[in-house]
Amino acid sequence: MVYYLIALVMFLIDQGTKFLIASRLELHEQIPVIGNFFLITSSRNRGAAFGILQDQLWFFIVVTIAVVAGIVWYLRKMTKEGRKLLPTALALVLGGALGNFIDRLLMGEVVDFLQFNFGNYTFPIFNIADSCIVIGVGLIILDTILDGRREKLHSSREVSGTEGNE
Repeated sequence: MVYYLIALVMFLIDQGTKFLIASRLELHEQIPVIGNFFLITSSRNRGAAFGILQDQLWFFIVVTIAVVAGIVWYLRKMTKEGRKLLPTALALVLGGALGNFIDRLLMGEVVDFLQFNFGNYTFPIFNIADSCIVIGVGLIILDTILDGRREKLHSSREVSGTEGNE
């Protein structure tokens, strides 16, 4: 199924980039990409997004297993309905969740390396898996908005009696 392939490709890209960072850079070593705005910075995170819930490994393992099971179940349901955007979003979240899950399971921490600075503010360092999750969630929100608009349009056509007259 194409959506599992998307998840697999994102997982492999995530794991490949993390391997390169962990094997070629010392911890906290930085490589400027675009001046001080964008740097590759070797970092580790024992928590969740933005470093919250540090050292809660078992919590993350249990939650990720539940989330992955839910995504796989819902992904199967959505593909049977012929949907496209929502399964793509779920595939991105699945690939990202599995990427960070493997890090936590094997190393007890997640390899992060994408650092952006906005003046004096440094955005929390993240990785490809995090990006997949954020983009996937954004697409889920977009799909929800579009679905709501489709339902509203459909119900207004039913009320006006124009459904099926096109």
